[in-house]
Amino acid sequence: MLFRFFKVEPKHQRRVLFWGILGALVLRGVFIVAGAALLERFDWLAYLFGFFLLFTGVKLFRGESAEFDPEKRGALRLVRRLVPVSSQPHEGRFFVSENGKRVATSLFLCLLSVELSDVVFAVDSIPAIFGITLDPFIVYTSNVFAILGLRSFFALLAILISAFRHLHYGLAFVLTFIGVKMLLPLFDVHVGVGTSLSVVLGAIALSIVTSLLRPPKPPEAPPAG
Repeated sequence: MLFRFFKVEPKHQRRVLFWGILGALVLRGVFIVAGAALLERFDWLAYLFGFFLLFTGVKLFRGESAEFDPEKRGALRLVRRLVPVSSQPHEGRFFVSENGKRVATSLFLCLLSVELSDVVFAVDSIPAIFGITLDPFIVYTSNVFAILGLRSFFALLAILISAFRHLHYGLAFVLTFIGVKMLLPLFDVHVGVGTSLSVVLGAIALSIVTSLLRPPKPPEAPPAG
């Protein structure tokens, strides 16, 4: 969506993805270290994360997942005000020189939007992983493998994601389940790691299978004449 919005040609997408993923790995490392330290010091934060994931899961069930609109992000508008942006073609560069001044290009704005979108998604994904394990090493390495896996299968996923039309229900169930799991210790109930992983994998697999068994109906052709 971001590549279409900023009109980034396929030959330049690889560079944006490379630096975007590198920035995402650094930012997620910061979030995970900070989150693990806070959870270790303040146990009640786990319940706050649980309520947040429960709320997010319900919103996703109701079809209220937020689309990332770059123009609505305050940080991107701030960059436009503080950093001169060139209206000329970027030719694969993040910055160019105009009248002796260094100015940003639309490709740099796309890269910034990629980083901002990852921060938005990390707000959901990192608390969800903490709902399964509190080991910072496992949390971070799982994020690394997930992000690098998405990069490797980017082109394939861009094609297949439209076919998995029920996937958001599976993801909504996963967020809701993990949110409930993080709240259950309030009632002295604990769910094991094996059970958690089985439920997560089962929900995602079921949503994919149902999407394949019940594909969307093709649009009806307009009546002749």
